Amino acid sequence: MDKPIFGLKTAHKSFLEYLKEKGRASATILAYGSDLRQLINFCQSLNKNSVDQIFSDDLKAFKQYLANQNYTPKSISRKINSIKTFFKYLRSQKKVSQNPAANLAHPKYKTTPPRILSKMEYRALRDVCRHDARISAIIELFLQTGIRIGELANLQVEDIKNKSLHIRAYESRQGRDIPLNKAALTALEEYLNERPKSKANNIFLTKTGRPFLVRNIRGAINRYFKSAGIKEATVNNLRHTFIAHQLKAGTPLTLVSKLAGHKRLSTTEKYLDLIKKSSSEKTELEEL
Repeated sequence: MDKPIFGLKTAHKSFLEYLKEKGRASATILAYGSDLRQLINFCQSLNKNSVDQIFSDDLKAFKQYLANQNYTPKSISRKINSIKTFFKYLRSQKKVSQNPAANLAHPKYKTTPPRILSKMEYRALRDVCRHDARISAIIELFLQTGIRIGELANLQVEDIKNKSLHIRAYESRQGRDIPLNKAALTALEEYLNERPKSKANNIFLTKTGRPFLVRNIRGAINRYFKSAGIKEATVNNLRHTFIAHQLKAGTPLTLVSKLAGHKRLSTTEKYLDLIKKSSSEKTELEEL
């Protein structure tokens, strides 16, 4: 009896449900889903609609297609990771007899070290947003706590207590408490004094009282980066700056790892080589 056909779209849905059951982060699931949807569209353009119709040559052709579309080697490598995980799952579920992605090679590329803002840069960033209490508080929290952008967007008013910031557990990440120094507390207090009244309990709100979403935070800070003349910087670089400067200041590696919410100490250790090569300027982030 022939094995029933397992369609690409059905496989896609099944795989994402599997990732949810495994407790993978929503951002990870979203990225996998997007990468695989792109692969499925490519395969369907070749009139291939089921998983058993996909062979290694098809995946190599998709890899070349991405290169022709000017995707960076790093982006292609990430998509290959998604594809490999997808077909490994299908093989474990016996939906394919062989894994066509087993020998799919990653493109070579150089890993870019984390971007650390210099003292001049983060001072300039503070200066250009000084008139904006909300963004000033957000930037200060990034610089003084190393909080992730998703964590910041989800902060609730009651998460500020006893001069510390409580980061709630979510998905696969554990909760943690981060002490707030004078700079962070002052910036937060100034914003909360003019925060719009709202039924929403999020700390950071739009002018109309709705939660200030990740994409809005990212867009606003990118505009201030531009105003400050800071090039090739992202919101994540503020978190990198916190980690690097804490290590430069002599904060124990284990404590920095805990404050940053890293699952593995090895993630924090990667910053050590970076800060050894950096200049010997004053290491502490100055308080306002």
